[in-house]
Amino acid sequence: MLETVLLEGLRLPLRSIEDFLNAGGPVLYAIFAAALVLWTLILERYWFFARQHPARCARMAREWAARADTRSWRARRIREELISRAHIAMAQTLPPIRMLIALCPLLGLLGTVTGMIEVFDVMALKGTADARAMAAGVSRATIPTMAGMVVGISGLFFSNRFQTRVKVETERLADQLAYR
Repeated sequence: MLETVLLEGLRLPLRSIEDFLNAGGPVLYAIFAAALVLWTLILERYWFFARQHPARCARMAREWAARADTRSWRARRIREELISRAHIAMAQTLPPIRMLIALCPLLGLLGTVTGMIEVFDVMALKGTADARAMAAGVSRATIPTMAGMVVGISGLFFSNRFQTRVKVETERLADQLAYR
């Protein structure tokens, strides 16, 4: 009895998601896949900054502190290389995140165009403008647009946060690797 209630409780949200995907047409599946990849990359960046980045910075700071020479031309190039390596590691997944952010609204636009083509097909087949048939097509056209914009805008917030974090953390590391 309890298992049946729990299974029904899980099926209802999944059924709602499936209904939403079906209402938006096939383009909505592509937007969903792009959103899944985008949020995986965003969560990975949070994990990186919480777990990996502090250990990397500490290791680089120890490596720099262990050097006897921190003032020569060669030492300065080594410092630049350490900072550059950290910057590259921090910004590693930002280009794919930005690409997916730009891609989602374009996929939404593709959904709009395909939905409107369906509306015009219905109008051509029926010979007149049937309001109900047109409303269903317009609804099918606007759902992918909305979904693409929501995914893109939400991802843009995190992308900007990560860009700022990369800049701040790079400057913080440069301060840690001071010349003695």
